[in-house]
Amino acid sequence: MKYGYARVSTVAQDLEVQIQALQAEGCEVIYKEKFTGTKTDRPEFNKVLETLQEGDTLVVTKLDRFARSAVEGIQTVKALFARGVKVHILNMGLVENTPTGRLIFNILSSFAEFERDMIVERTQEGKALAKQRDDFREGRPRKHSKQQVLHALELLKTHTYKEVEALTGIKKRTLINRKNELEAKQL
Repeated sequence: MKYGYARVSTVAQDLEVQIQALQAEGCEVIYKEKFTGTKTDRPEFNKVLETLQEGDTLVVTKLDRFARSAVEGIQTVKALFARGVKVHILNMGLVENTPTGRLIFNILSSFAEFERDMIVERTQEGKALAKQRDDFREGRPRKHSKQQVLHALELLKTHTYKEVEALTGIKKRTLINRKNELEAKQL
């Protein structure tokens, strides 16, 4: 039996492309999850590994959906081969349980891990460079402009937090946080 495994790293990403590719490959059962590959606990991946039996095939669309590191990928493939399970990575082909097949898989796993490491390194370099700029702000942008917040804080002199929230749409917690920030700057 052919089992598919599809995974995306974030909730915003879509599994549909992977699912369609796995269906086109003839997978009868597809396990799917939205889980980062850097986490060790991938419940659906663990389920498919437990389900696989001798003669079955595990199909994934790409190597990076299968394993987080070269070592983990190699260990997983060895364990599956020992159980008589075939591994098919769509963008690589069927991983053969031969010395040459294992060598090719090991090399490609190492390159995939290298690529992930390079992406992380470039991301960290870019972030370090951005932090040097005066206008750098960590995290998501603020929802309300400085002028809007200052206006709301001015309204607090004559209105309650609830009234200001109703008038401006700025949440009470935001008003308290910004007020505390301003007071801390003035000290």
